[in-house]
Amino acid sequence: MGQLPVIRNFSLFFFFFSFFCAASSFNLSVISFDQGYTHLFGEGNLVRSSDGRSVRLLLDRYTGSGFISANLYNHGFFSANIKLPSEYTAGVVVAFYTSNGDVFEKTHDELDFEFLGNVKGKPWRFQTNVYGNGSTSRGREERYRLWFDPSKEFHRYSILWTAKNIIFYVDEVPIREVIRNEAMGGDYPSKPMALYATIWDASNWATSGGKYKVDYNYAPFVSEFSDFVLDGCPADPLQLASAGGCSDKDAELESNDYSAITPLRRISMRKFRQKYMYYSYCYDTLRYATPLPECVIIPSEKRRFKDTGRLKFGGSHKKSSKRRSRVPVATTSDRQAAA
Repeated sequence: MGQLPVIRNFSLFFFFFSFFCAASSFNLSVISFDQGYTHLFGEGNLVRSSDGRSVRLLLDRYTGSGFISANLYNHGFFSANIKLPSEYTAGVVVAFYTSNGDVFEKTHDELDFEFLGNVKGKPWRFQTNVYGNGSTSRGREERYRLWFDPSKEFHRYSILWTAKNIIFYVDEVPIREVIRNEAMGGDYPSKPMALYATIWDASNWATSGGKYKVDYNYAPFVSEFSDFVLDGCPADPLQLASAGGCSDKDAELESNDYSAITPLRRISMRKFRQKYMYYSYCYDTLRYATPLPECVIIPSEKRRFKDTGRLKFGGSHKKSSKRRSRVPVATTSDRQAAA
């Protein structure tokens, strides 16, 4: 019995050691805000730094705010260092995502990071989601906690999208991978997408299913973005045939370090999912009696989630067919979660 603390401490050491090794920095070329992005909405609530290398998005009682990439991309690596609002943030959502919903309203593609605010003293939680060809009736949410306070300092969040796979990264640690297979069909994103970032009021669903609302006594809520990366092939979404011109860029993208998960990074991903993931649609048999085709069922994860896809705590995963304006309520996950 006396050795149990040693074993536990070694386990914690190995967990954080594997995270540290997996988080070795990628070789990234960063750009300024004006080199790749433009204001989307929220007049006056997008504030550029004096050197143009970072921006702040504000939410006050009048409006949220957001920005969008100047181009759409046929595959790419989309990344930024992000610092989230602090103190009481219930009802606040910060989203970092790719989409083409403004072009293909009924058949759009989308890849989401959505950060869900919380009451003071409780941690931020976040979710990822994947949609292809308007597959909004088949949400692919996963929800997680973080091993750090994202409001204290900047951390890097990245989305890789290729013709073969999708990987979500937090500080170079892969937290989710979707590998394309034929059975997914059009559910795998295939059309050029832009990169969006937004902050907005999601009081009706974001925190404890809408129990806790945005408290504007704490406003303005400020999210900061810097060290932007847009590595992909710019493409015209209305001229899909031109996507063939991206073959060289796709090959370059797939040759980069972040396009494949090394054995050590895969260990870190498994450790992250074991410790910090608290909902996965792949294990929600009440929602999907048969797992969706890209799901890889891991027995140890299945035992934790049983048949609901969630642990004993977590937010609402209700679906809704109600559509809303894409600005500022911009992501499909947001529209589904509001019931």
